[in-house]
Amino acid sequence: MPYSKVMPALARAKPDKLFGMRLRSTVASTQRKELKSEDAQLDSSCALVETRDVINGAKAHRSSQPKISIDFDNTQEAYKSKDTLELFRSLLVFKLCSVDFLVDKNKELMFLSKKVLGQRLFEKLMKMTFYGQFVAGEDQDTIKPLIEKNQAFGVGSVLDYSVEEDLTQEEAEKKEMDSCVSEAEKENHVETSIYTAQDTKSMDHREKKYKAHRQFGDRRGGVISARTYFYADEAKCDHHMETFINCIKASAGSSVDGFSAIKMTALGRPQFLLQFSEVLVKWRRFFNLLAAHQGLDGMALLEQKLELEKLQDSLIKLGVGAKPDIENWFTGEKLGSSGTIDLLDWNSLINDTTIISNLLVVPNMETGHLEPLLSKFTDEEEKQMKRMLQRMDVLAKHAVENGVRLMVDAEQTYFQPAISRLTLEMQRIFNREKPNIFNTYQCYLKEAYDNVSVDVELSRREGWYFGAKLVRGAYMYQERSRAAEIGYEDPINTDYEATNRMYHKCLEYVLEEIHLNKAANVMVASHNEDTVKFTLEKMNEMGLSPTENKVYFGQLLGMCDQISFPLGQAGFPVYKYVPYGPVNEVIPYLSRRAQENRGIMKGSQRERSLLWKELQRRLFNGQLLYKPVY
Repeated sequence: MPYSKVMPALARAKPDKLFGMRLRSTVASTQRKELKSEDAQLDSSCALVETRDVINGAKAHRSSQPKISIDFDNTQEAYKSKDTLELFRSLLVFKLCSVDFLVDKNKELMFLSKKVLGQRLFEKLMKMTFYGQFVAGEDQDTIKPLIEKNQAFGVGSVLDYSVEEDLTQEEAEKKEMDSCVSEAEKENHVETSIYTAQDTKSMDHREKKYKAHRQFGDRRGGVISARTYFYADEAKCDHHMETFINCIKASAGSSVDGFSAIKMTALGRPQFLLQFSEVLVKWRRFFNLLAAHQGLDGMALLEQKLELEKLQDSLIKLGVGAKPDIENWFTGEKLGSSGTIDLLDWNSLINDTTIISNLLVVPNMETGHLEPLLSKFTDEEEKQMKRMLQRMDVLAKHAVENGVRLMVDAEQTYFQPAISRLTLEMQRIFNREKPNIFNTYQCYLKEAYDNVSVDVELSRREGWYFGAKLVRGAYMYQERSRAAEIGYEDPINTDYEATNRMYHKCLEYVLEEIHLNKAANVMVASHNEDTVKFTLEKMNEMGLSPTENKVYFGQLLGMCDQISFPLGQAGFPVYKYVPYGPVNEVIPYLSRRAQENRGIMKGSQRERSLLWKELQRRLFNGQLLYKPVY
């Protein structure tokens, strides 16, 4: 499909802007250098005095900030919002989650309970236990009391309608293969059933990582802390969009500064995400190859600045295009005007090949020639791509109109490059005045820091607000198994400690950006108390105040209240991820929460011990009948 056909679709999804904007080039960096050289010509003693004054002023400002100190052992503060029955319920649910048999058979036991007790008694039992612990209510009206109570104790909400399809493994695999294999591939007589680990031959320049494989068709496998959507048809995607719009409206109606979460795979056929991800990765890989030609390999990504003339010569020699075409690539308003091209400039070329190429076009690493990823696209496939982008645009506009921030969840690595790029395009449009759109970065990935630093630099150059949610990641076991079975590099850090280091490295980088430029925002989405303490320590060092509303914290409803509520009562922006939906339809969600809590409860008894401590405190102080006042 010609790029020129898809680009108008992109433009109509967000009139004339979504992929039509050109990135700023290295001019910004050059201007900073010029300013430095001008400063050097001033009297050196003046420069020293000015610098010392700035440093002393910064230190004085930091020392004037009150130090942030929160006692996460203070159970009275942690559970101030809970009555005693709620504490007993938490203890019961966490204890049940630590019993392997109950967790392994949780779905079967829930269905058996419903059969024995009947629908009405089953719902009552669930609301007294698991549903009451992890789900806010059945609809937008029933969730309001809980949201208002949490808000009274300093905790906001990220709303999520947690109804899921309860598919069999076979049904999930069939839907995945049908939605991830293009008509061009089917016409080449390659049956979906032969996409196995033994299938080593690529077709139409496709890589194994970015093709669907039946044994990993059920994307729920090994995933316990993330919801999975499977494509059925365009009407189903429209239904998902309407559900997200209702969440946005519910968030706007229940709080003044809420979030709403969306998943990109709910909004369209995943075939496009697979293909666009492969294009983005191959273009970055080609940049790395050209950087190596200029002896720049081994340097940090954003330090690799290719000399423009040498780059053009290399592209012409490789046969990428004729000399006039190559020269036209670098004749934008600012692109290449500094004489060098960095990764951000290079990424912008994907936007600008609209006139000379196809959308899903990749450089052949052996010949250097640009080749289409697939031989052709059908009219229906083109429409499906267009509709996905239009749905994203509709959701972003609704979020902005309702004063709700939109959080785009991360997904598997074979989808994520496209998801991140499309989210970034929304940020460039909707984050001009404040951070309305947040991207999610999975810090268990080896490339997490590169992704964060590149996107922060882009936001600096273009002058929009960077918004990020940092998570450790939800797909580790599935990602590792898929990489080993199919035969590509494991994208996950070597161990848990490496992931912790990566999380803290990314977090510190964003906190520094907040400290220096005040144009970044980050949600520390973590149940790890050490990470929360690390964040508070860095905020103290940098003089960042919770009242600036630049650093947020996030945990799941029903978990880690000993972190969320002390933070909220100390004035930090902290949010609970608040699921809601009818009892019967959130059973898959409850099943995952049970499995997730099994790991947490076995790894640490801290939450249970704090709950017991608070119960004992209330007993000895005659407060067993305590009711929260708000």
